[in-house]
Amino acid sequence: MQQEAAAVKPIRSLEDALERCQHLGMRVSRQRRFILELLWQAKEHLSAREIYDRLNQQGKDIGHTSVYQNLEALSTQGIIECIERADGRLYGNISDSHSHINCLDTAQILDVEVELPETLLREVEARTGVKITDYSINFYGYRQ
Repeated sequence: MQQEAAAVKPIRSLEDALERCQHLGMRVSRQRRFILELLWQAKEHLSAREIYDRLNQQGKDIGHTSVYQNLEALSTQGIIECIERADGRLYGNISDSHSHINCLDTAQILDVEVELPETLLREVEARTGVKITDYSINFYGYRQ
């Protein structure tokens, strides 16, 4: 995505996410690590319930409350993404600016990097009088 001054290095890997936690002074507990590992392995947006279920299926001992508290802490600090939907929140591993493809037949949300042409951004600025510093696009469609 288009960002003028990236003050903080984007999180592009599990290692980056763990490093950001440490940089922010967040304890990287066993449960927090489980959640981050799952989100990086899954590479999809999951509800708190799905995260809880998958971790327990993997034999990871973690409670509902711990999942919710850790997701809240990680998303509040910008380490993971939280998407608000009518049917609840979904969490993903990419926290920096990016766009989404909303698959209407599977209800999946896929991450996609889209860079708009500079001329289009300047045109939008000229039309609106607003200086564009960042953007994300939501695409909607069906699997082919």
